[in-house]
Amino acid sequence: METGVLDKSMRELVLRTCTELPPDILDALARSRALEHEGSMGRRTLEVILESAALSKVEALPICQDTGAPLVVVESPPGIDPLPIRDAVTRAIKDLTLQGVLRQNCVHPVTDANTLDNTGPSVPFFHFEPSGGPVIVGFMLKGGGSENVSAQYSLPHPGLDAGRDLEGVRRCLLDAVFQAQGKGCPPGVLGACIGGDRATGFLVAKMQLFRPLMDNNPDSVLADLERTVLDEANGLGIGPMGLGGSSTLLGCKIGYAGRHPACYYVTVSYSCWATRRYRVELDERGGIARWL
Repeated sequence: METGVLDKSMRELVLRTCTELPPDILDALARSRALEHEGSMGRRTLEVILESAALSKVEALPICQDTGAPLVVVESPPGIDPLPIRDAVTRAIKDLTLQGVLRQNCVHPVTDANTLDNTGPSVPFFHFEPSGGPVIVGFMLKGGGSENVSAQYSLPHPGLDAGRDLEGVRRCLLDAVFQAQGKGCPPGVLGACIGGDRATGFLVAKMQLFRPLMDNNPDSVLADLERTVLDEANGLGIGPMGLGGSSTLLGCKIGYAGRHPACYYVTVSYSCWATRRYRVELDERGGIARWL
């Protein structure tokens, strides 16, 4: 891959993720607005969100003042060195932070000093996934508020009367939405993982947020559970920004990972309405072959 071409591609990926909501998120917000009553706080809130998102795209301004924590997922076949991609994304993040497009969101946990360029230990966080297909780079910016209301449950959970089964999973997911209320900036998107250990559960859950809202889970049982949780969450009355209404979730995406017999975790990665994620396929030179 050519450094200059790759740098341009990764800068475009980071900039677009920060300033343009994905089409499926915009469509879901528009559908949610239509479901809220005319003159209601929920409808007006969604109107403001959509107006703001449109201005962000036109003016190339951040969708939210919290430009989030960066996650980068690189899928590459054998023979492709992913490190130049890592370096190009890091350069793009630093450059756009210094330009003021990305807020300075990386703080050293011991000294409390801001690194000023959005980089630091494990920031941005890179996940490399071997694949047999083309090189694909996924980029996500997840706000601190939505990260704060993400959660992990260990089943059985007596407080929720949740056992080690899919009914228990359903109870956990709805509890996560209920506990978040408006703090997660709804209407949000749930990414969830059933199983795994405590670390992989959060990664698999967050990876679900890359899925398009209108896709169908290949597992029919999980597809039914996704629809159930979405419908029931929207019946809680929390509404846009927690101000009341029928639009609490835009989507629910559930994955799973093998678990130890002694452990049954349900992990929830909550994303706010500003669900900012894009994936691109790269060509041999490092240019963007297509947006995914």
